[in-house]
Amino acid sequence: MPRSSDVDRQGFAVGRDHSPIFYRVTGVADAPPIVFCDGIGCDGYVWKYLEKELSLGRRVVHFHYRGHGRTPAPRDLRHVDIEDLADDLVGVMDAALGPDTTAVLAGHSMGVQVALEAYRRHPERVHGLVLLCGSYGTPLRTFKGKATLEQVLPYVKFLVNRIPGVVTGFWKRLIPTELAYQIATRFELNGELIRREDFIPYLQHMANIDVRLFLEMLAAAGRHSARELLEHIDVPTLIVSGERDGFTPASLSAEMHERIKNSELFVVPGGSHTAPIERPAEVTERIAEFLRKHS
Repeated sequence: MPRSSDVDRQGFAVGRDHSPIFYRVTGVADAPPIVFCDGIGCDGYVWKYLEKELSLGRRVVHFHYRGHGRTPAPRDLRHVDIEDLADDLVGVMDAALGPDTTAVLAGHSMGVQVALEAYRRHPERVHGLVLLCGSYGTPLRTFKGKATLEQVLPYVKFLVNRIPGVVTGFWKRLIPTELAYQIATRFELNGELIRREDFIPYLQHMANIDVRLFLEMLAAAGRHSARELLEHIDVPTLIVSGERDGFTPASLSAEMHERIKNSELFVVPGGSHTAPIERPAEVTERIAEFLRKHS
């Protein structure tokens, strides 16, 4: 039976520049713990099924990025670089698991960059890596296979800074709507696999994020790359890719698999960028198998 002290514990860690970072711990201390690193704009929706299953045999730590969920925004909205988030992650590990404790880092989307950067900066704290539906870096250049997003982002930021109130109001009204859900399932997500109740929390959370912070973080992710690090990774690594992921094409996962020695690659049939909640049974079992093998 799980010990009560290991279940549903939460608090605030001290992140980089002394920023408070919210975290929550579930599970038991029977195997190397796992830390979830979200994608941009997320506060945990994609881990719904994984957390429930994995916490039966290990501690699971989930934290909120700056300006996401229960973590307040930094005083300076520009302090949301991938390096900031990676150091915040290690601060969370210190608070949630204890200094010098190692963990498996699981990143989804931008969280892949955060996990890789944490490995670069603090390799002694990383027991393994699980990289889901994400890239080693510069994702704005590969979104839908083109660099369009990278090219238009400066203009979007300019518009937001000129009329922040108008844009924020529009953002809050449009994002958490049926229209947004229908657009997402028609043009990116696999509408035949995803459940409405699994994805709507993402839209609801996105609506409450400061648009300026979101764009700063997106730009920071667009500048960051850990490509040169891949060949030096020497911890067990599992790469999970969605077969029809348009945000981070499966070819990037294949490239990471080629560059990271002894890594494993699992391609989710029909999966898109939200493969962990589109085919939860298959993804959960593959990750659980990987963790059992390397515990």
